[in-house]
Amino acid sequence: MPSGRKVPTIQDVARFAQVSTATVSRALSSPARVSEDTRARISEAVRVTGYTLNQTARSLRKRTARTILVALPDIRNPFFSTILDAIERAAAARGYGVLVANRLVGVEANRRLQEFFLSNRADGLLLLDGSVDLANLVELAGEPAEVPIVMACEDIPNAPFHAVKTDNRYAAELATRHLISLGHTRIGHIRGPAGNTLTDDREAGFRDALTAAGLPVCRQWLFDGNFEMERGLKVSESFLALADRPTAIFAANDETAIGFLSGIRRHGLECPRDISVIGFDDLAVAPHFSPPLTTMRQPREALGRIAASALIDLIEGQPRSQVPLRLVLSSEMIVRGSTAPAALPASSLAAS
Repeated sequence: MPSGRKVPTIQDVARFAQVSTATVSRALSSPARVSEDTRARISEAVRVTGYTLNQTARSLRKRTARTILVALPDIRNPFFSTILDAIERAAAARGYGVLVANRLVGVEANRRLQEFFLSNRADGLLLLDGSVDLANLVELAGEPAEVPIVMACEDIPNAPFHAVKTDNRYAAELATRHLISLGHTRIGHIRGPAGNTLTDDREAGFRDALTAAGLPVCRQWLFDGNFEMERGLKVSESFLALADRPTAIFAANDETAIGFLSGIRRHGLECPRDISVIGFDDLAVAPHFSPPLTTMRQPREALGRIAASALIDLIEGQPRSQVPLRLVLSSEMIVRGSTAPAALPASSLAAS
């Protein structure tokens, strides 16, 4: 090969043969599992590209990297800092390192995942992102790579993998019930991003609480969010534009709640005098915001530690049951200054 020429990779072979990298790997390690026509195309692609099979990649079953890959939906979100710290500590205690992959979305997601494992850079996947395509994950977990996978925080419906998560629906119900217990009957909700399982579970819990209390779910008090502070600011504008406003808000996460509170304060409203707000997660900033944020505390350290330990157990060959483990951890309500009893209507004050 001429000096300076790029070394051909398995991705080059896959592109030439018009198959997935997993199919190339399968053809090279277990030829009988691939059709004769596909084997011929891959063989020709190997010849044309000059690809030389990496002997380390051929020995994936030996799992010598002693590293786990953690996939995140958004590394900028401070929610993940405590979880990542717990994962790193749990992994280090058992002699493993940690790699991080951010935003595994779109057509390149599967290729990026395949590269980590076909190059023997990691032994297993700890997935904190419920938006990754399930078909790609199932393919990754199958032969020849047989990558161990554990999910944490965000779940994927019908995924055949172990999962560690929190009681999102029930915790959201508790958060809303707290507002109801303070006398609020006009309660709104700021959702998370569309299509996210956390969004669906937390909205369901919100609705459960209102229904149980005989209170209506007002559509104009349901605001679309995306778990980001900037979106909370935008929601505050929609809230302020309402002629008929709720007296309390349950936000699907702390960042959104903080953004919302910042937005209404710019227009002279105060919390909890004018509106009570409760968040979800209990980020490090929550007790230091003004007012300190009432929120549902997720056991993030336990999430990271248990999920990392479960993945390493799989990597090291501990038997996996036929039914995937679904471990659900409990959240804790932390009451601070952003929630207060509902103010009496002006007519009631006048009558007294």
